Order: sequence, then C-alpha cells, then structure tokens
Amino acid sequence: MRSFAPAVQPAVIPDPAPLPAFLRHAATVAWAELLKLRRDPVELFSRAAQPTLWLLVFGQVMARVRGVPTGGLAYLDFMAPGVLAQSALFIAIFYGVATIWERDVGVLQKLLVTPASRTALVAGKALSAGARALSQAVIVYILALLVGIRLDPHPLHVLGVLVVIMLGAGLFATLSLVIACIVKTRERVMGMGQLLTMPLFFASNAIYPISLMPGWLRIVSTVNPLTYEVDALRALMIRAGSSAYGIGVDLAILVGATTLLIAVAARMFPRIVT
Repeated sequence: MRSFAPAVQPAVIPDPAPLPAFLRHAATVAWAELLKLRRDPVELFSRAAQPTLWLLVFGQVMARVRGVPTGGLAYLDFMAPGVLAQSALFIAIFYGVATIWERDVGVLQKLLVTPASRTALVAGKALSAGARALSQAVIVYILALLVGIRLDPHPLHVLGVLVVIMLGAGLFATLSLVIACIVKTRERVMGMGQLLTMPLFFASNAIYPISLMPGWLRIVSTVNPLTYEVDALRALMIRAGSSAYGIGVDLAILVGATTLLIAVAARMFPRIVT
C-alpha cells in the first residue's frame, strides 16, 4: 500500500522585535541622508565659514570688552560652546527644506509606503541631522585649538559634547520638520527658519550670560532649548567651564523636547504630501 509522508510545513520566520526594527528603519533613513553629504563634500567646507567668522572676528573683538561677566572664563572660552551650538542650529533649522524637496521629487511618498513607521522616519531624519552636526564639532574644535581656547580633553567629556550636539541638532531638525508639515513650501520653511534662528540664538546664553538680560528676556531664555544645549556644552567642552542648571537637567530637557517633537512630527508627517 502506498503511503504518503506528511507535507513539510515551511518554517515561519518571526517578525523582528519592534524596537530593533524601529532602530534599523531609523538608521537606514539616516544613512540615506548622510549619503547625500558624501556626494557633496563641499558643503562641509562651506559650513566652516560661519564658526570661523564668529571665533576669529567677533570673538576676538568681544574678548577686548572687559565688562562681560563670564564667570572667570576668558571670553573666547565662554563663547566657543555657543558658536558650536549655533553652527549645529543653522544646519538643523532648515532641514524641512530638504524634506519639501523630497516630496516634490516623489521620494517622500515612497518612504511613507514602506514598512517603516512614521516615527522611525522622523527619528532617522533627526539622527542624520545630528550626524551632520558632528562635522561642525570637528571644525569648532580645530578653530578653538588654533586660537588657544582651553578645551577639556577628557574622553568622556568629548563624548558628552558629541551627544549634546546630536541631541540639539535632532531637536531643531525635528522642529523644522513640524514647520514643513504646516507651511508645505520651501520658501516658507526658509522664511520661518530665518525668523527663528536669530531669536533662538540671541535669547540664549550663547554669547553673553543670562544675567545681562532684561527680566522678560530671561524668561524667554528659560524656555529656549538652545540655552540648555549651550549650558551643557560649556560644562563639558571647556576645561574650567561649569553648568548653571546641571548637566542632568540640561540633558533631560533636550531629550524630553526632542522626544516630544519627534512624536508631533510623526503624527503630522503624512500631511506634508497632501
């Protein structure tokens, strides 16, 4: 009598755990963004102009002003973390422009139909902005050494600087994505970026201490994320630097604000293509 063996059932490959899949999707988006930079390395050199001007021109002039209370730091030492934070801000605040361009050429529509979650897409954009901002850290560190700024060489402090820069850039890049989802055109994103950049910079402790500000501006500075980014950088980057709020508080605010903006941008992200 002829017998038949039971059919062999194909092995079922389980879906990857949600967190590793999320990280993989976010890293893929970030890597795709960084490939653009690899194809256009001239951008790295062009972005060196701004910190160079601030440190070698503005900083050298302001260093001669004796009335700025910098807590015992030389003015250039006090200013260098603010210049680094500003450089990262300028990279990130216009990130929405590139997203609008991706929508116009059809790339964004393809991303939105992939298995990646909208949160992973936004987190990948934030991660790529942070990675781009690291190039500014290298530039500012080189310039700081050239002008004699007393940098803290401790490896953990340098690592902390890189983490803070990535958090700050990711925060403002995500803010730019939120703006892009609202205004939906490159020109408006550019206009909003230019409108926000100077108030964010000057309503922070980047180039002068908060104690010099009038009362109403001090209140504004307390809700300005750039203030906490600069505060953390000043404690980690400069040999005799210190944090006015505490590095733990600075990091908690940066992480909390970035997480909130990623959640908001993820919810709004599909609107950008409608």
